[in-house]
Amino acid sequence: MSGITAIGAYIPMYRLPRQAFAQAWGSGGGAGERAVGNHDEDTMTLAVNATVDLLNAHGREGIDAVYFASTTASYREKMSAALVAAAADFPATVRTMDFGNSVRSGTNALMAALDAVNAGSARNVLVVASDMRRGYPKSDQESTFGDAAAAVLVGNATPAVEVIDRVSLSNELADVWRRDSDQFVRTWEDRFVIQHGYEEWVKKATKALLDKTKVTPAQITKAVVYTPDARSHQGMVRTLGFDPAKQAQDPMIANVGNSGAAHALLMLVAALEEAKHGDKILFVSYGDGADAFLLQVNATPKKAKAVSGHLKSKRTLASYDKMLAFRGTLVTNPEAPLRVEPWAASTTSWRDQAETLRLHAGKCNQCGTTHHPIQRICYTCRSKDDFTEVRLYDKPGTMFSFTRDNLAGTLEPPVVNCIIESDEGKCRVFTTGTDMDAMLAKVGLRVEFTFRKMHEGAGFHNYYWKVRPIAG
Repeated sequence: MSGITAIGAYIPMYRLPRQAFAQAWGSGGGAGERAVGNHDEDTMTLAVNATVDLLNAHGREGIDAVYFASTTASYREKMSAALVAAAADFPATVRTMDFGNSVRSGTNALMAALDAVNAGSARNVLVVASDMRRGYPKSDQESTFGDAAAAVLVGNATPAVEVIDRVSLSNELADVWRRDSDQFVRTWEDRFVIQHGYEEWVKKATKALLDKTKVTPAQITKAVVYTPDARSHQGMVRTLGFDPAKQAQDPMIANVGNSGAAHALLMLVAALEEAKHGDKILFVSYGDGADAFLLQVNATPKKAKAVSGHLKSKRTLASYDKMLAFRGTLVTNPEAPLRVEPWAASTTSWRDQAETLRLHAGKCNQCGTTHHPIQRICYTCRSKDDFTEVRLYDKPGTMFSFTRDNLAGTLEPPVVNCIIESDEGKCRVFTTGTDMDAMLAKVGLRVEFTFRKMHEGAGFHNYYWKVRPIAG
């Protein structure tokens, strides 16, 4: 029987207190805080970092498919799963597939992964969902939404979490939507959206699954039920017959926000971190219908940081204005006289993919010197074209030297330009710091690589691996 063998997640380091929304608009906001992607993060970087988190726990052997889900993919015409697979350093033989257009696309991808494994067309499918949805300024969605990504690995070789059964229902309803020309999410009147959308279809899917499996709410250890907001979650859990205090999984609206297509899977990952042998988990997602799963826990899935690790690592965002600037809603002074104009070419991106997207270095087969960028001629022993490519991003490193650049033109000056000495062969890599207080940069600082957006040039996104301090 197929199921989940490993889990991963990524939550941006920045959190914006919701009181900032009330301060900006004079009302609203609510309690808690929401996760906000940095200015160099987008849906793809979140997905890659969640994938890396899962690979740090499980490894990459035997994974033969990558399914990506999002409502806010960085490209409208270009496969996102292929970019995730390349950045995660999978071979070209890995099957890639995109799912989108609904907050239920995360569990749509999970359903497809289970089907592929059950049918024998794949052994292990990595499902990753990521979203950075945007609500209209001054709307409830703006403060309720949060940026995050979650990943699960589906396989059938003695999975830690078995999928006992599942139900999927579809429904056509204009409750929450975004046209191809829209920048922000639109929604109909709240009572209609909740009553005839969320409540009605989550109830139907849950009832259908429990009837099908002959399981009662009392037999469920943990109910992982997607919710658009905290208030709706409490009512739904009670309506389904569960004890909110003992059985309900925290929806993380208070400290992350609703992360769209990633949110149901993010809640599931958080629940599986604490799951014990014998637990039964009800897992329900919503969006243009509902998906419901009954899970049996045999062991805790393999994990690295997952949700709990990322929740511990955070920085408070200075202001609401800064969030708007990060997302491009508020255009700041570009400092044109000082800014280095971004450039790019599709041919260059293709040619340098190994050392940029995959962060490969060349390790000399003669003397063992590891160099980045990859060199045809070893600068130690002068051997030519005799090297093996090695991956750097999954190893930590140490800050070897750095500068603080106040003239680069950025949303977060100064820019920390640095040379990192990787634990992989003491290879030195030139890159940029992120998610850090620039004044705390120092020689000897331990850092980890994180996938980020560098700039937009030639009409496409350009990505690379930056570094940030290792938490703790």
